[in-house]
This record gives sequence, structure tokens and C-alpha cells, in this order.
Amino acid sequence: MTVQNDYMIDPKLRVLQLVAHHGTVTAAAQALHYTPSAVSHQLRQLAAELGVELIAQSGRGVRLTAAATTVLRHAEVLSAQAERARAELAAATDETEGSFTVCGFSTAATHLLPPAAAALRDHYPHLRVRVIEAEPARCFDLLLAGDADLALLIATDETPPASDTRFDQHPLLDDPLDLVVPEHHHLTERRTVTLADAADESWILGRPGSTYHHLVRTACMAAGFTPDIAHYADEWETGTALVANDFGIILVPRLARLHQDWPVTRIPLRGEPAPARRILAANRLGSRDRPAIATALDTITRTAGTLLPPPAHG
Repeated sequence: MTVQNDYMIDPKLRVLQLVAHHGTVTAAAQALHYTPSAVSHQLRQLAAELGVELIAQSGRGVRLTAAATTVLRHAEVLSAQAERARAELAAATDETEGSFTVCGFSTAATHLLPPAAAALRDHYPHLRVRVIEAEPARCFDLLLAGDADLALLIATDETPPASDTRFDQHPLLDDPLDLVVPEHHHLTERRTVTLADAADESWILGRPGSTYHHLVRTACMAAGFTPDIAHYADEWETGTALVANDFGIILVPRLARLHQDWPVTRIPLRGEPAPARRILAANRLGSRDRPAIATALDTITRTAGTLLPPPAHG
């Protein structure tokens, strides 16, 4: 049985779902690896088959008609039921074949996805397992497009809510954010440190638009201040090297391993709010009972329970 890239419902419905998700034909085409003209053609075909108008131009994007909203509501039900059927069929077979893709952000791709991929390889020797490192927003695109079966991501205010009927989301762990400062920084002398204690510092954040940038800004604003951003660095190693040379401070997830030789101190934060990343697993609704997904989720959940090291300071 092929685990991915087979359709039990009209694939044109998936095209409509991606257009609704992104709001533009161009963005939906990128997510689906189609050309915009191919997406438009599929939408016109679906509209002709159903005898209704589905989209209308609205500025640079498109607007869904009332008929499209109705079709999407039923498409979500059909998609979930198709996933349940495939899961039931897969459970009835002796072997799982085809391909299976897991995706996740960088830390998950380092600590959680390789053990899950290894477990799948051992349990299902005829299954082709693929790992994709991707930002959380991209992970949802991969799930919707059918290019991934299971995703690991960080919850943000842009994450679809738990009530979203397209996905099944499973909390895995909360990953605390530690403050990283130069080793002789004045905050290293304190027994406890809150995020607000670092309000007057120069900060190093990820690039605007990145999950890390959003996470740090949200944490700082919840602590009552807007960070003074001095530098941008997307990689923990780059940011920590800047800290080691007195260019500012950063927040680093507890799961991130830093170079041992850099002259920096990692400080666990106390008080409220103590910032943390909530790490989730997500799959398309209805697919959770598929044997390969159940195996991967079980391995990921057990691995997550062993990951967090103790705080390194105070």
C-alpha cells in the first residue's frame, strides 16, 4: 500500500484547499509544485464539474465564493474520512510499503526526527522514509499538499488552532528558552534572572518573519518590553559567537546544544512569564491510526521525554 501521494478523493479539492489556505493562486501553486496556470486550470475544471463559481479576483489575491466555502466544508470531511479509510486498509496489510515523509524545524530535525525515521526503517523495511527540515509554516503546507505525513513544529499565534478540522495536533513537550550572555556579564552574578532583567540589553534575533524572531519578540513583549535588536542570526552557533564577542545577548532553547569552548554563560530564566517553545506533532486529520504514523509518534513521544537536560546555571 502506498502511504503517500495516492488520492481517494478528487485531487482538485486539494488544490482548492491550498488556495483557500494561502489566499493566492501563486502561493498555492508553490506549495503544490504546480504552475499558477495549472492551479487556475484545475479550479476552472472543478467549478465546471460542480456547476458553480468558486473564486473571484480580490486585489492581488482571490476571494472564495459562498459555494467554495460549502465545497471546502465537505472536502475537509471527505479528506478526513479518506485518511481513516487508508489507515484501516494499512492496518489490515502485513507490510507497509510506498513512501513516508516526516518534516520538522531544525531542532526537531536534529533530536526527534532521526530516531523516528530509524524506527520506521526497522519496522517497515519496504517503506521509503524521507526527512525534510522545514519551518513550521512550511510543515503545514507540506501536510496539506500531501508531501508530508507527519510534522513537528513550534506553536505560535500563526499555528492553526487545535480545533482546525484539517489537522490532528499532539503536544510533545515545552522547551524552555535560556538566556545566553557573555561569561563575565553582570547577570551571571545573580541567583535568579527574569526576562525583564534583560530589557535594557542589545539583542540578537532571527530574521524578521522567522519563527525564532516571532518567538523572542512575543516573549519579550509578554515580559513588558520590546527588545532592542542589534543583530540578526538564524543559527544558534552564529548568535552565540556574536554573544561571545560582546555583541549582545540571545535566547536559546534548552534543546539547542552550544559550542562548549565559547566564553558564554547559559542562564535559565525564572518567574512569569518564563518563555518556552511548545513543540507539537501534527498530521492530517484521520490519519493518526495509520501504522507508520502510530510508530513514528510513539518513538517521537518517548524520545521527547528523555531530551531536556537540566538547567546549566544557578
